[in-house]
Amino acid sequence: MNAKKPAPQVPDCKEQLIAIKDTMILLSGKWKIQIIGWLLLYGKVRFMDMLRGIEGIAAKMLSKELQELEQNEIVARTVMPTKPTTVEYELTEHGKTLSGVIDAISAWGVTHRKFLFKKES
Repeated sequence: MNAKKPAPQVPDCKEQLIAIKDTMILLSGKWKIQIIGWLLLYGKVRFMDMLRGIEGIAAKMLSKELQELEQNEIVARTVMPTKPTTVEYELTEHGKTLSGVIDAISAWGVTHRKFLFKKES
């Protein structure tokens, strides 16, 4: 008679998996990580400067992504009392805690690009 072996004991990783899922939802899409990276590099930035600087993003998409980041308290929005109205964005203190994540993504991207081009030569 074949007795079933008990399943291996796996440490409870549920909290970590939920945290990963939450982070992926927050940073999902093509633009949010680039926006956060831009703000880490340049600090407080006007909307139009960011629009010109982030290649390929449309004004409507930039506005939407910034709004979502603001709702999650990653980005702070300041309306300047100028004519025409100028809007500036910067990372909150909480948003700045993503610098390690963005640095790791950037470093991995540089390494990966070198790896791919090395394979082609």
